[in-house]
Order: sequence, then structure tokens, then C-alpha cells
Amino acid sequence: MAIENKVLQVEKLFDLLDIEISTFQTTANLHCLTGCGKCCNKPNIDASPLEFLPWAFYLFLNGQAEAMLEELQQKTDSNCQLYRPLTLLETNNGSCSNYKYRGLICRLFGYAASRDKYGELRLATCKIIKENQHKNFLQTEEAISKGLYVPIFTDYYMNLAQIDYQLGTKMLPINKAIIAALEEVLQYYAYRPFPGGLENSA
Repeated sequence: MAIENKVLQVEKLFDLLDIEISTFQTTANLHCLTGCGKCCNKPNIDASPLEFLPWAFYLFLNGQAEAMLEELQQKTDSNCQLYRPLTLLETNNGSCSNYKYRGLICRLFGYAASRDKYGELRLATCKIIKENQHKNFLQTEEAISKGLYVPIFTDYYMNLAQIDYQLGTKMLPINKAIIAALEEVLQYYAYRPFPGGLENSA
């Protein structure tokens, strides 16, 4: 499958998830604190290359893929390349520098569920939401147990894998996943013409 078709399918999956999460947030009345980036400010986030293929493709279309690849290869810390802390002293406050192209893990965490060892759905969210929105969190957990729809991590990763099994199931530290996505795009177009009709679409 052509890279541009994979990108379109990943974006379609993300669009569906965004709608589902928006509906879930409205029902659950749970939300991230404005400016909070604590969950992004972690060195041990894993992701698949496929979830960053749209960003890698965007960078390629804009002539920035090689520079970003070099920047990532020289990066000394393992925090996500896309995360921008507010200041050097306030690293838990910040934002995503390209929110539109954040990965699947970034979209799911906080508003999706995983199954525990008993097969029960448990909302995977941060300590801040659990503590600061405790009542809503408990009510949401109860509603999920009674059938409230919530996006499920494994379902979305299975859908991702159906687009490209190798790129969708290979879990890497997040910056290595981005590097793999960039290399995939650059290698694909090394001996192919620029994607036709997409020169000005980015």
C-alpha cells in the first residue's frame, strides 16, 4: 500500500477516535487541566511508528523530514520531541507543538480504557484527573461498568495494525517510533517521484 494511502487511513482512524473521545468527555465530564503536560513529560512513553506516519509525511511534504530526523538522532533526552514545556523549570506544564499530528497513545490516554486481569474495563487516566475530578471519575468508572461506551486501547491498536501490521505493532520509545516513521517515508520516496497532486496539500 502506498504511503499516502496509509497516512489517509491512519488519519481517518484518528478522526473517528476524536469524535468518540469528544462524546465520551461530554458524557463523563472529565477534562485535562489547561496547560498540564505532566503525562507528556515522561521518558518512558512507547508508541508505534505507524501512529506518527502522518506527521512524518507532513514533514516530508514540507521539506523538513531530513532535518527532523537529524535533530532526533542527536537528541540526548528521551522525552517526546513534540512536547514543549512551558519553561525549563516548569516541565510538567506545556503543550504539544503539533497537536494535529500527535500519536495514537497521546489521543487515547486519559479518555480510553484497558481491560484488567478480570476482563473489566478500567479508565486509563492520570493521577491528577483521578484526584482533582474524583467524583466524576468514580461516576464514570461506574457508568463504564454499566455499559457506557469508552474507546478501548486494544481495539484501536488492532485497527491500526490492520493498516500496516509491522509498523502498527512495533512498540518503541516514542522518539524512536518517530524516527522509524521518518525513515519509512524517506526510504519510500528515495526512488519514487514526489506524491502527485500533494505538493501543496500540507
